Amino acid sequence: MAHLVTKTDVEYDSVNHQKTDIYYNSDAQQARGALIDIHGGGWFRGNKSKDADSSERFVKEGYLVVTPAYRITPEAFYPAPLEDMDRLFDWLKQSDLPFDHDHIGAFGSSAGGNMVVELAIKYGIPIVSLSGILDIDDWLGKHEDVVAAEGDTSGFNSTASANINQTGANDPFYKWFVTNYFNGRTDQYEEATPYHRVTDQTGTMYLANSLNEFVPTSGVLTMAKTLAEHQIPYTTRMLTGSRHAKGYLDDVWDDVVSFLDRTV
Repeated sequence: MAHLVTKTDVEYDSVNHQKTDIYYNSDAQQARGALIDIHGGGWFRGNKSKDADSSERFVKEGYLVVTPAYRITPEAFYPAPLEDMDRLFDWLKQSDLPFDHDHIGAFGSSAGGNMVVELAIKYGIPIVSLSGILDIDDWLGKHEDVVAAEGDTSGFNSTASANINQTGANDPFYKWFVTNYFNGRTDQYEEATPYHRVTDQTGTMYLANSLNEFVPTSGVLTMAKTLAEHQIPYTTRMLTGSRHAKGYLDDVWDDVVSFLDRTV
């Protein structure tokens, strides 16, 4: 029986005073590795407590988990959340937390899925991305006629991430929160689209998406093609229906754990 220890609001970034929660098993002298668990919310809603559920599940699989807050709109825009994750990664590598520091992976959903892919590209670590926002420039270029609309997002802060916007494709909402991330700027779309920056040193990826959800499947398909061109191993999982990100976590859980066991 694992003895779960949770440390909340530990500052990892002395510049912008961003904080993380830490989860680990106090019975284990050292965790097998660390996982960074990045919450979703379209870069405009959500907080680290939304991923307490997945973080605790990963501890039971032998990992120490850090679940960070990061700057979101309208306080900050692209690339601020990615800069926060760079500081988190450096902080984690230098920490004296009880895990094997040679073994770090990441798990993220939706906007968090985009951010873990960025970590794989920058640091070569294995990642799991559920419904990651991976296709930005090409999708926006092909959907110029879509009128961006926020819709009713009032439930984002109080609703479990597994229960948000599961009614199928929603191009106006997708366009709204993606363009909102750039605060009206249109010159950053290409640099913010991860597959343009894949190299031979990119980390292995597990990429999942529902076939009829508001995050388009094009991101996973283009990323998979790009990874193959660079000889980077990857796993993709396409699920029926319209569930978004952690909405299908139970369906992919065994897959995800197996992937992390092999790669982290």
